[in-house]
Amino acid sequence: MRILAFSDVHRDARQAQRLAEMASDADVVVAAGDFASRHRGLGEVIDMLVVVETPTVLVPGNSETEDELREACAGWDAAHVLHGHGVEIGGVRFFGLGGGVPPTPWPWSFDLTEDEAAAKLEPSPHGGVLVVHSPPKGYLDRGFGRHLGSEAIRASIEEKRPRLAVFGHIHNAAGEQAELGPTRLVNAGPHGLFVKLG
Repeated sequence: MRILAFSDVHRDARQAQRLAEMASDADVVVAAGDFASRHRGLGEVIDMLVVVETPTVLVPGNSETEDELREACAGWDAAHVLHGHGVEIGGVRFFGLGGGVPPTPWPWSFDLTEDEAAAKLEPSPHGGVLVVHSPPKGYLDRGFGRHLGSEAIRASIEEKRPRLAVFGHIHNAAGEQAELGPTRLVNAGPHGLFVKLG
């Protein structure tokens, strides 16, 4: 399975259009949140992506809520908006969780506490593909001189051992990859990258 992964497009409709063109070369598209910027521009970005007919998994970032993303994706047949639940595509189980974890300092941000995230991650399957907006603590998560990732997401990855975890949120690690046990970690970034799930 060939996955096109991206995150943090942040109102860049031109980039979204480019990603939509790339999607035809993928079996599944994974979009790890922050389509908007501070709740603005979500519709314009999704309007560029709705032409994608490849099955697409989306989670909300901290710049849009789950409800806003679901409303924007209404009528897009290929879209699967996930936040605390999953979907099976091509025999692979995908599970999604959006939002900023732990909470950011910004009052406009769509955030979850570590406890809220842990509860929503509980049904995540073993050995699937985890799509989250926030990175696991200690991995591809350095910003402002410290680790900004989520302890709950890291604990879920350590327990459930997904084959792949895709996220974004920390822009200066965009496009970078790492490993946590058997799990391949990808901070996707806005330019998009292809990941082979073998």
